[in-house]
Amino acid sequence: MKYVKNKEWLLKNLNDTNVRIVDCRFSLAAPQKKHEEYREGHIPGASYFDLEQDLSGSVRDHGGRHPLPDLAELVTKLENAGISNHTTVIAYDDGDGAFAARFWWLLQYLGHEDVYVLDGGFNGWLEGNYPLSTDIPAFEKTEFQPSLNAELIAATEEVKAFVKNQLDDIILIDSREEKRYLGLEEPIDKKAGHIPGAINKPWMEGLEEGQYIPAAEQKQRFADVDPDKEIIVYCGSGVTATPNFLALKEAGFEKVKLYVGSFSDWISYAENKIE
Repeated sequence: MKYVKNKEWLLKNLNDTNVRIVDCRFSLAAPQKKHEEYREGHIPGASYFDLEQDLSGSVRDHGGRHPLPDLAELVTKLENAGISNHTTVIAYDDGDGAFAARFWWLLQYLGHEDVYVLDGGFNGWLEGNYPLSTDIPAFEKTEFQPSLNAELIAATEEVKAFVKNQLDDIILIDSREEKRYLGLEEPIDKKAGHIPGAINKPWMEGLEEGQYIPAAEQKQRFADVDPDKEIIVYCGSGVTATPNFLALKEAGFEKVKLYVGSFSDWISYAENKIE
């Protein structure tokens, strides 16, 4: 696969000075827990990036629960982690895929293409009885020059235009589980349902036991999606949609965008309709 590396590859390249490893483990229920677990043991050489402190910005009236981080601050953090434009980067989480994919998407958005997700994540690494470390790495600061890829992001106005005008050249994909998409259950956001016109492709169906299913199977998942149309993926807050974004790219879809604010941003506008 193009954007996913297995644990054998990482083990082989563990001491490559041009490879940087990023630990993205996180728990929405206990935000500090995974950072503590990182200190107790992580893949050797891995730096820690926190979903809410590093990979998201401050929550405001609009923008959703996990808006884009301040990009200048993110770039500085990347530089402090020894990541330059020429560094190979591989990110991992526990194996659920969403948090590592969020980091992967952010680097893609910053114009850094040599970035990957570790298949199976930390749990897969543990199952392989591969080495762990409690050392917190320190790297010489590098220089990272961002080159924003605006084609990867869908603004709220673009989604509003899709809904208002019933545009048939765009496909909107809700990445949440079906019961949230249908509005039968909503454990997080203040309103239930989905953005009008969206189809449902639950993000977790793109993984099996923490590993991304092969590209051919991903393509089959999206067999009813026209590859010639623009695709916008969203979820609750722009995190769990990123595994779907990655899966679509693996399946060969070219015109894929992320609605970063996602459903939590959509419902922050009183006038926006919900199905």
